[in-house]
Amino acid sequence: MKLVIVESLAKAKTIAKYLGSDYRVDASAGHIRDLPAKDLGVDLRNNFEPTYIVNEDKKDIIKKLKKDTTEAEMVYLATDPDREGEAISWHLAETLKLKDNYCRITFNEISKKAVGEAINKPTKINMNLVNAQQARRVLDRLVGYQLSPILCNKIGGKLSAGRVQSAALKILVDREREIKSFVKEEYWTITAFLNRLQDKCKPFGAVFFEFKGKKVKIDSKERADKAMELMRQNDFIVTNVKRQQVSTHPAPPFTTSTLQQEGVKKLGLSSADVMKIAQQLYEGFDIEGQGHIALVTYIRTDSTRVSEEAIAKARETLRARFGDKYVPSKPNYYKSKKGSQDAHEAIRPINLDLMPDMVKDKLARNQYRLYKLIYDKFLASQAASAVYDSLNVVINSGEFAFKCGGKTQLFDGFLAVYNITDKEDKDEGEENQKLPNLAVGDKLVLKDLKGEQKFTKPPARYTEASLIKTLEDNGIGRPSTFATILSTLYKREYMAKDGKALVPTALGDTVTQYLEKYFADIVDSEFTAQMEGNLDKVEDDGIDWHKVVDDFYQPFKAKLSGAKGGEHFDSVDEPSDVVCEKCGSMMVYRRGRFGKYLTCPNCKTNKSLKAMEDKPTDIPCEKCGALMVERSGKFGKYLACPNYPKCKNTVPIIEKAGKCPKCGKDTVKRYSKNGKMFYGCTGYPECDFISWDEPTGESCPVCGSPVIKKTLRGKEVIKCSKKGCKYTGE
Repeated sequence: MKLVIVESLAKAKTIAKYLGSDYRVDASAGHIRDLPAKDLGVDLRNNFEPTYIVNEDKKDIIKKLKKDTTEAEMVYLATDPDREGEAISWHLAETLKLKDNYCRITFNEISKKAVGEAINKPTKINMNLVNAQQARRVLDRLVGYQLSPILCNKIGGKLSAGRVQSAALKILVDREREIKSFVKEEYWTITAFLNRLQDKCKPFGAVFFEFKGKKVKIDSKERADKAMELMRQNDFIVTNVKRQQVSTHPAPPFTTSTLQQEGVKKLGLSSADVMKIAQQLYEGFDIEGQGHIALVTYIRTDSTRVSEEAIAKARETLRARFGDKYVPSKPNYYKSKKGSQDAHEAIRPINLDLMPDMVKDKLARNQYRLYKLIYDKFLASQAASAVYDSLNVVINSGEFAFKCGGKTQLFDGFLAVYNITDKEDKDEGEENQKLPNLAVGDKLVLKDLKGEQKFTKPPARYTEASLIKTLEDNGIGRPSTFATILSTLYKREYMAKDGKALVPTALGDTVTQYLEKYFADIVDSEFTAQMEGNLDKVEDDGIDWHKVVDDFYQPFKAKLSGAKGGEHFDSVDEPSDVVCEKCGSMMVYRRGRFGKYLTCPNCKTNKSLKAMEDKPTDIPCEKCGALMVERSGKFGKYLACPNYPKCKNTVPIIEKAGKCPKCGKDTVKRYSKNGKMFYGCTGYPECDFISWDEPTGESCPVCGSPVIKKTLRGKEVIKCSKKGCKYTGE
């Protein structure tokens, strides 16, 4: 028997489909060991050597993997083809004590061909990739575990800092400072509405842009009125007509970064959701008639490169669906951005014959939408350019010059496949007006002349899409980490959303101010980008990762000492809509040692946020007589005395579910030690029935096993609990 080990169960199912009975496919469920959660886990006296421990929830998995590896003649470590995947393979090899009977395999897509080729071309674990991951992990641990406690002490509350997240936060804060300090300036535009003498159609607009061959700013109504007075005294003559055909070329297929940007803009998803769904598309689905198949190639890539085979298939598909004219004479090739690792292909569908509408009813709504986005983007990248007839006209009124333009689509090209128009991408005032057939020397009739007051605008706030683009452009983090960075900033309440715009909170601003004073390097974009470059050197050139960490840590250590003796920063109070019950003032949010709470700035009354979530009941406390409140905790709902800590009485709330299929008694919701909910019979221990899914109380008419309620792809279904039984309640 040969053993293949991957990270996820879904990936294991897909690969198992392509391999014969000689192979077994196991899943590690991600990392099997990591740095300890409660300790630094880095030996500062021994060259920053990390201390890895086996994750508690992975002990059973490791036990099974050890058993399977002892029975296997060969073990293939088939984790993802990146730093994190390489590290997982290394940890597997170390923990399972694999010796000579293992190898490393990688593939860019989960297909029969790719998996087969990888099996036939085994390699060794790339220690450069492993060391780059170790360096990043250690650096992040040093910053997070040594800087975060100082923030908590100097500002208050449960705060954190991160090597990359703090630099990203400063970008947001700097933009908000720009906006607040922005002073708007008045300016005027002048538009002439014109027509030829013989034309009876609607006049077209031409905008003033030059005086005596130079651009002039009109900054007041008086100057605008004076200019228009002079304009009316002259004839309007066409002085230049430029007509040409212009082409708009398709964009390259998706990288990780551009997929997140487009997913946010076009689908309205968060970057985290885009990556989550993309991972599902990569790992595969159970599709009726085809089994478990993957839909897209590897989703963590900064390359726009595509295999010749995939290009040929795209051109064939375009020709079949749209016709020869939509296929360019030569394939389209795209250059990856400077600094791109170019380790993997761009993100594309694995099988172009599997069109999105063919799997629409097999996927959840957003899974389908993202698959269609990836599919259409890739197909469009190999399509012909869109062609336009462009007309640009200059009209003079004495020494005043006006311009107007128009563009007519002659051929839609790739736009037939992928629409690139987004509301937020359009320039203000952009229009495509229809112009008459103008010629140099044409004398035009002035129908109207309008001046419009305008004001300069501050720079726009970042959206998730534009922040991700900025992070990529500045070399901060890696595309695979962008979604995590944003999620962390939300979680720490350092930033919030105002519509689509990202706004730093008062807390985020305070944290940034503190870091700017004591840890300027941590929030400096250039420094952070340089660190990412050093990690790339570990991966590409094999430089010593310990030295990279040491070069960072020695000056960082000195800053830690200085910050510990530095000043405290007051966290800015955040307004709330909660009225103080004692004095009627508006309460504010404040942060303390144990996190966020409400306080009255007038009478100093404090209120926990947990108390705001309490639901009153009419049930008296057995110990003190106060009416208890309903709360939710790790182990479900419970009744609590509101007089805590004087009275610590709590009573669990038993939530009934369906009937037990074994004995007919009620089942209730119960919770495991880690807080995971399951269903158990009230007749325990006489009846030992338990289920992770809610029982209906009925038995399967096919096999007699319990029938359960289960949520699949957002829909509740009734099905048999026995694996392999196809009975459903439909």
